[in-house]
Amino acid sequence: MPKAKKAPMRLLKYVSVAFVLTLPQYVCADDIRKHYYTDIPGVEANVLIKTTKSWNGATLPAYSEGQPEITIIRYTFAPGAAIPMHMHPVINAGVLLKGELNILTKTGEKITLKSGEPLVELFKEWHSGTNPGIEPVDLIVVYAGTVGTPLAIREK
Repeated sequence: MPKAKKAPMRLLKYVSVAFVLTLPQYVCADDIRKHYYTDIPGVEANVLIKTTKSWNGATLPAYSEGQPEITIIRYTFAPGAAIPMHMHPVINAGVLLKGELNILTKTGEKITLKSGEPLVELFKEWHSGTNPGIEPVDLIVVYAGTVGTPLAIREK
């Protein structure tokens, strides 16, 4: 075959291979949308956060061995209320429904969470929390632990 005809054929092969390799990404993206039920009329799903890191950028660890146990807790913090220094031996995340919450680590890192914001909490890092506002904090937290593992450990 002459050289002039080989080049377009080679290009066609590369384009075909690229198409085949990228096709699963589009199929996967469609599967993800269906997972969140966005293809059902009248249903809206907004991913508040999807991450592999806690709020300070630390990578979350692999899950522990053992029977998984999910715990969902709704906390209310009165104005001025504070949670003492503690750490979580399980991965957890939450959404602040109302109010404002300051979280401070032992090393001085700080985040201020406002109403409606999601948070992936620190894992095995000492921190405390306070409600600096004039209204109560309403916070829902989901803990992904294992049976027998405490959700938090307070500093002594």
